[in-house]
Amino acid sequence: MNIHRIVVGTDGSDNARRALAWAASLAVACGAEVVAVHCLGLLFHPTATDLEPAQPHRDEIRALLDGEWTAPLRDAGVVHRGELRDGSPVTVLLAVADDVDADLVVVGSRGVGGFAGLLLGSTSTQLAQHSPRPVLIVPPEDAPPI
Repeated sequence: MNIHRIVVGTDGSDNARRALAWAASLAVACGAEVVAVHCLGLLFHPTATDLEPAQPHRDEIRALLDGEWTAPLRDAGVVHRGELRDGSPVTVLLAVADDVDADLVVVGSRGVGGFAGLLLGSTSTQLAQHSPRPVLIVPPEDAPPI
């Protein structure tokens, strides 16, 4: 299987940074393009403890996506672009993967959503269940060995 295009979900969390770094390494090895996607939902997490409505922060979030959040891709010299879309992470990531004809979707095992993921099922789990494409779930750095 050749990998030409990778979609990676990012939200600024540590797990998303690990997923981006993993996608960057794979893209370098395969000569692939990376599409970094942030799903603009109802809430924005400007700090680890604060929650605010997301829409008023759209420009700030776009700047984070194009700057800090995609720095690992730039640093690795990977051809990439950022996509900021409204909606739920699973729906948006699946749609972007279809739109760009991605060969692989990469996500961290848990983003900033925390508690909601426990109630509804994590984004990574739902992607793995519903994607017609391969989904790679990057575990957190402190994940216990099996």
